Amino acid sequence: MIEVRDLVVERGRRRVLHGISCVVPAGSVTGLLGPSGSGKTTLIRAVVGVQIVKSGSVTVLGQPAGSAALRRSVGYVTQAPSVYADLSVRENARYFASLYGLGAAAADQAVADVGLKDASGQLVGNLSGGQRSRASLACALIGQPQLLVLDEPTVGQDPVLRAELWGRFHALAAAGTTLLVSSHVMDEAGRCDRLLLIRDGLLIGDDTPAAIRAAAGTDDLEEAFLRLIRSQGQEVAA
Repeated sequence: MIEVRDLVVERGRRRVLHGISCVVPAGSVTGLLGPSGSGKTTLIRAVVGVQIVKSGSVTVLGQPAGSAALRRSVGYVTQAPSVYADLSVRENARYFASLYGLGAAAADQAVADVGLKDASGQLVGNLSGGQRSRASLACALIGQPQLLVLDEPTVGQDPVLRAELWGRFHALAAAGTTLLVSSHVMDEAGRCDRLLLIRDGLLIGDDTPAAIRAAAGTDDLEEAFLRLIRSQGQEVAA
């Protein structure tokens, strides 16, 4: 679904991504995990084709990232809510549905799928931060994209809603959608089929959660991440 090869991104004089290469398989939930400032959002922006890159390549469904041919195939939910504050949740969803030539039923189903059915008549501007994020997710789901890219989608959600959202993500994957989900919360790593672990613009882990645990010699994914960081530091020093 996604192939990244030797991707280098610079902002000003600072190198943000240092030659990253990875592949995201179709029909999976792949987690992009790492601390804030590690380069997760920059990598995501490159995948959806809105990031200027210095060198390397990113292809999605065999097309260069950002190609016009991909616009109906890729859904992108940014960290900041991307919905209209002066419209209700329902109005936002129905507006985005109309762009895809879909009716009210598809919009209302997407709203229900993210747990906002009871708040569908409320103005987005009056919602909590977590609810606004879910409203954005509903609008991204309407077009049934082949690839859904989610940047920190569970930030601000309570534990019950986080669990429900992850359940929804896996249901989408089971139906054939590929998901790339970024997070800085390591306890979400175990919910993913595959993990990309990133730190300081470097990819330090790319495997299943079970394989990463085994390689690090611990059942705790957060500890595994820390061991990978220490191992990387030792290699650099050598």
